[in-house]
Amino acid sequence: MKTDEPFKSEVTATLRKQVIAEAEWAMQQKPITVTAETSSRSAGGKNDFYSEGDYWWPNPEKPDGPYIQKDGMTNPQNFVAHRLAMIRFSQIIGALASAYQLTNNDKYVKQAMLHLNAWFIDPATKMNPNLLYAQAIKGVATGRGIGIIDTIQLMEVVQGIIVLQRSKAMAAATVEGTKTWFTSYLNWLTTHQYGKDEMNAKNNHGTCWVMQVACFAKFTGNEQLMDFCIYRYKNVLLPQQMDPDGSLPLELKRTKPFGYSIFNLDAFATICQLLSTKENNLWKFETTDGKGIKKGVAFLYPFLADKNKWPYAKDVMHWESWPVAQPALLFSALAYQQKDWLNTWKKAEHQPKNEEVIRNLPVRHPLIWIE
Repeated sequence: MKTDEPFKSEVTATLRKQVIAEAEWAMQQKPITVTAETSSRSAGGKNDFYSEGDYWWPNPEKPDGPYIQKDGMTNPQNFVAHRLAMIRFSQIIGALASAYQLTNNDKYVKQAMLHLNAWFIDPATKMNPNLLYAQAIKGVATGRGIGIIDTIQLMEVVQGIIVLQRSKAMAAATVEGTKTWFTSYLNWLTTHQYGKDEMNAKNNHGTCWVMQVACFAKFTGNEQLMDFCIYRYKNVLLPQQMDPDGSLPLELKRTKPFGYSIFNLDAFATICQLLSTKENNLWKFETTDGKGIKKGVAFLYPFLADKNKWPYAKDVMHWESWPVAQPALLFSALAYQQKDWLNTWKKAEHQPKNEEVIRNLPVRHPLIWIE
């Protein structure tokens, strides 16, 4: 028996009831893609994903002019339909794949295929494989590189397919068509200026670029890109973003330092979960000055266990909603056999309702990640 098997059985026991219930919900859902709703403010077409910068608002002095920024304050009038549709898609596939993993029931596979075909293959409803119009700002930009963070939701879709394709009920054409889509998207992520901008972002955006590219490259078998992501993790992300004590100073400077620290640590841990091998174990990797994922989790853990100990400023929004069952805690508990980290994860909220938390929680169906 592998050393982490008892921990994994605890994870399954914690999630089983929730997974089956969520999968029954998912069985009732019809596909809704980016073509279901459009915004008059989008410069793109019907099949193009569109979202707007969260912290940008109308200028009271020039109501029809370019938007102005209020960091940390989300504009409730923004167009979010495509983002919500993608989150819903992620939840559906994550739930169906998790239930299939527990039961081997092909009904979950057949339902998942309806949604995969709609999003990635059917010309009438599929999303174009780019984010040219994400996080636009009225009067300022038709799209921006930082909008690439919106597709962290597709990672659980990919992890779900990896589980579902074990079934003979999964059509090869659906898998191949989806791989073709992600191959195109990876090409855009790595060659378009927006992708390059996001890759070079110094904070959680740079981390999330690596996390996504690692996930999609693994799915499509692009070992060159996987190696590039490992290099960035070791030589760029850790050195630039982590202090020797394990804190993430670029996130601590933000108006939501707690939520952003948690989000970025989750992304770091997910990279380690995706890319670690026996030969190249990122869970054990440290820079020459001692920066590594274990130190990052150890720094944040006391505040995940009891956020009243948080010594920094409180977040301007959603302070009360963090933390939840953070993947950084679960993945690192398994990697280091840390029972207290696992117990804290088990006791945390596994089905958050806050939209901001859901959007910033890239792993909501852990069973499909801990094979």
